[in-house]
Amino acid sequence: MKGYRFRAYIAPANKNRPGFEELLKIFMQLMVVTSGEVTESLSWLNQLDQQHKLTDDDYGIGDFIEDLKKKGYLRENPVEGTLELTAKSEQNIRKSALEEIFGKLKKTKQGDHYTRRTGQGEETGTESRKFEFGDAPEQIDLTSSIRNAQINHGLGEFLMTQDDLEVIDNEYKTQTSTVLMIDISHSMILYGEDRITPAKKVAMALSELITTKYPKDTLDILVFGNDAWQIKIKDLPYLKVGPYHTNTVAGLELAMDLLRRKKNKNKQVFMITDGKPTCIKKGIKYYKNSFGLDRKIVHKTLNLARQCRKLQIPITTFMIASDPYLQQFVKEFTKANNGNAYYSSLKGLGHLVFEDYRRNRRKKF
Repeated sequence: MKGYRFRAYIAPANKNRPGFEELLKIFMQLMVVTSGEVTESLSWLNQLDQQHKLTDDDYGIGDFIEDLKKKGYLRENPVEGTLELTAKSEQNIRKSALEEIFGKLKKTKQGDHYTRRTGQGEETGTESRKFEFGDAPEQIDLTSSIRNAQINHGLGEFLMTQDDLEVIDNEYKTQTSTVLMIDISHSMILYGEDRITPAKKVAMALSELITTKYPKDTLDILVFGNDAWQIKIKDLPYLKVGPYHTNTVAGLELAMDLLRRKKNKNKQVFMITDGKPTCIKKGIKYYKNSFGLDRKIVHKTLNLARQCRKLQIPITTFMIASDPYLQQFVKEFTKANNGNAYYSSLKGLGHLVFEDYRRNRRKKF
């Protein structure tokens, strides 16, 4: 009788045990999940080693910890006697997030966004062309135009026609100021789903992308819960969710204030959130409603979206929740701002941020 014979699976011996570089990648991932808690990350690494036999007698977790110290990834706090991350580790985490989400990108010396466009920018170009209807008077190259008039009509009597005029285009400037808003309300870890870790990875990848490939751009990062406040790039691995409601209004007000100080014309806001606005601040008191889309809160949020639209600041919302009730609010918010919205799974979040960021580089306001 034909059939199948089943027996216990015996995993093949792993001859290539992870060395320092492989263990470092795992450790950096754990550091993001634990919000920079070195002791907790090493404890998890030990558990993984016990379950999956990551190391052997030749190179153990203890050897790995010593190498982390020697290579400058960890330092000991002489007062408390604990291990802490160094600036080298923080940069390594950002680079790992960049490679994981955006892929490996080469650093450019110029730091400019590639564009084929010329037009009404802020920097004068070097090439001239024939005058066309609609060109601004200040673009006229007087020296070349007068020379053309003398060549075409002679020196006896000065005469200049439209055919003599030449203009110099201003180079289209693609420098962009971006504000990244990260929701740190309690719902980001609610129902057993870890949504803050992928949000942090996206933020770290985006910051590394801008500082290495587009160094002339600016990136400001803020978090919002009951209130909103700005954080530094180096603080991203340590970001934690708090017992907060979602004050989207406070986040947008701070984002607008940060962008108002920027001189370049290209400005945009990225907002990563998983839920509806549930809180606004009135004076020193908070008005909260966690049970639905409170019209009082929603109206103020939509008004700010319209203000950003008037200021030509597009808002791209990344909704990492699938509730149709919440998606309807995002559609209404996006329509008020004339921006973009993506309803993404956690796995696809980074790719969508990258694609939209690159598209906005070439947008002229």
